[in-house]
Amino acid sequence: MRTHYCGKLNKENISQIVKICGWTNRRRDHGGVIFLDMRDKHGVVQVVINPNNKYFTLAETIRNEFVLRITGEVIARENDLINPKLATGGIEIIANQIEILNTSKPVPFQIDAVDTSEEVRLKYRFLDLRTNVMQQRMRLRSKVTHYMREFMDNHDFLDIETPFLTKATPEGARDYLVPSRTYPGEFFALPQSPQLFKQLLMMSGFERYYQIVKCFRDEDLRADRQPEFTQLDVETSFMNENEIMNMMEEMTHGLFKSVINVDLLKNINGDKFPTITYADAMNKYGVDCPDMRIPMQMVCMNELMKDVDFNVFSIPANAEESRVAALKVPGGATISRKNIDKYTKYISVYGAKGLAYIKLNKDGPASPILKFLGDDVTNKIIKMTNAQTGDIIFFGADKIKIVNESLGNLREQIAKDLDIYTNDWAPIWVVDFPMFNTNDDGSLSAIHHPFTAPSVDATTLKSTTNTALSRAYDLVINGNEVGGGSIRIHKVEMQQTVLKLLGISNKEAQDKFGFLLNALEYGCPPHGGMAFGLDRLVMIMTHCDSIRDVIAFPKTQTAACLLTNAPASVPNKILRELSIEINLPEKNS
Repeated sequence: MRTHYCGKLNKENISQIVKICGWTNRRRDHGGVIFLDMRDKHGVVQVVINPNNKYFTLAETIRNEFVLRITGEVIARENDLINPKLATGGIEIIANQIEILNTSKPVPFQIDAVDTSEEVRLKYRFLDLRTNVMQQRMRLRSKVTHYMREFMDNHDFLDIETPFLTKATPEGARDYLVPSRTYPGEFFALPQSPQLFKQLLMMSGFERYYQIVKCFRDEDLRADRQPEFTQLDVETSFMNENEIMNMMEEMTHGLFKSVINVDLLKNINGDKFPTITYADAMNKYGVDCPDMRIPMQMVCMNELMKDVDFNVFSIPANAEESRVAALKVPGGATISRKNIDKYTKYISVYGAKGLAYIKLNKDGPASPILKFLGDDVTNKIIKMTNAQTGDIIFFGADKIKIVNESLGNLREQIAKDLDIYTNDWAPIWVVDFPMFNTNDDGSLSAIHHPFTAPSVDATTLKSTTNTALSRAYDLVINGNEVGGGSIRIHKVEMQQTVLKLLGISNKEAQDKFGFLLNALEYGCPPHGGMAFGLDRLVMIMTHCDSIRDVIAFPKTQTAACLLTNAPASVPNKILRELSIEINLPEKNS
C-alpha cells in the first residue's frame, strides 16, 4: 500500500513520487492551502494540498486521526520554512492523490498533548499508545527484550516456558486463583514467579534456563507495582553467587550501553559494580535498595546520646532494637521552617513522631534542641557528621525500623527536592541479606523466599535463626531494585529444615511442596538464579515515574483496567458450571 514511511523521508527522496499511509496528526488551513501532518510509526511528514488539486474538497473533510493513503511528490521546503524540530523538516509532499482509508470520531484528547489525565489516557489507551512518547517507550522496551534474549542465547541458556495454571504456594503475596470446572471446588493459581518450575528444570539437567515471563501477584499496588508484571527469569546450575552476579552484571552493563548508550561503570572507580552488605545499607541509608547518587548517609549516634539530658534521644539510645541516627543535608540550612514541617508530616507515615534538627548558620548552630544537648555534644555531632556552615542535620530517634524507614525515605525525598545527586547512574549489589525476618508475633518469614539457601549448614541454621545470613543478592540502580536472586537450596534436608523454621508442618510441606521435596532426592545439582523486573527496568531507562507508563495495557493503582472495564461480573450460568456462589459482604447502610 505504501512505498515509504512518513518519518523516514528526507532530502534524498526529493523529486520522487511516494506513497505513504498513516494518521492525520493535524490539519491546518493557511490561505486556501491545506496542510496535513501525516504520522506513522516512524514519525511525521507535512503534506500540502493546493486549491487547484482535484482532492482539495476531499481534504477539507479530513479531521485529526483520519487514516489516509497519500501519493505525492517530495519537494524541498523553502529555507525560511524548514522545521528543525522534525526529522522530515527539510522536505514536504505535494499531494496528487488522497484516499481516506478510515474516518475517526473526534478524539477525547489531542495526540501528544502533555496535560491529559492518566485516567483518560488509560480509558483510551489505544489512542494514548499513538503518542510519540509511548511509541518510543514501547520501542525501547522491545529493544530491551531483544538484547536480553540475544545475551541469554549467546551464553547457552535455553528459553523454556513454564505453566501459568499451577498450584498456590506462599511467596509473600496473595495468589490470583482460577477455578477448575473439571475439579469442582478446587483452584489453579496464577504464578507469582516460575520459581519452583525453574528449579525443577535444573533438576532435569538443562543447566541454563531463561524466560521472559508474565507473573501475577494480588497485592497492594504502588507506582512500581502491577497485578501482572513481566520479568526476565534466569536459572543456572553449577555456578556460585559471584559467578551468577558477574554474568548478570555483564548483561546489565551491555544492555544499558546498547539500548540507551549509558555506561553504568562511568562514575565507578573500577570495572565492576560496587557491593554493599544489607546491614551496611540499612545502617547508613535506612533502606535495602539505596540510591547511591545521593551524597548523604545516616550516622549512628547511640553512644553519644546515651547520657544526654534529652529523653527523646537518650531513651532510644539505651534501648534494644532502637537507635538514634543523624542525617546531614549539604546546603540544607536554607530549608524553611514550612518545609521542615512538611518533612515532619512526610516521615510520620513511617511512624516517626517528630523531626529534630540542627541548622549550621553563619553565626553558629541553631535549633530548639541545643539547650538539651549542650555545646560539647553539639560539637561532637557536627564533627561526626562532618557538617559545614550552610548544612542542616536531621535526627531520627525510635525503634530501628521506624528510624531507618523515616530517615531513609526522607533522604531520597530531600535529594529529589534539592536536586542533590552526584551523578546520573549508580548501580550497586546488595548482599548478605538475613535469612529470616521476625514477625510481630515472633514467627519467622523468609526475607526472599523459602527456597533461598542459607550461608550456614542446617545444624548451625537451627541455632542461629535470628542472625543467619542467606546467599541472596539484589541489583539496585538509582535506588530501585531491578533484579534479585539467590543460590537455592539443593538438598532435601536443608529444605525441610527451612520449612520447619518457617512454621510449616511436615504435612503442610508435603501438601504444598511435596513435588519439590521429592525431586530434591533425585540428584539435584547446586543451582541459583535471578529475576529482573522488566517493567521497572524500562521505567528507569526511560526516566518514567510509574511502570504504567512503559506497559502497553496496564492496570490502575486499584488493579482495574479502564479500557476493558475489568474485572467484571460473570453470568450465573458460568458460575454454576464452576461451582461458585457469590456471597458479598453486606454494605453498611
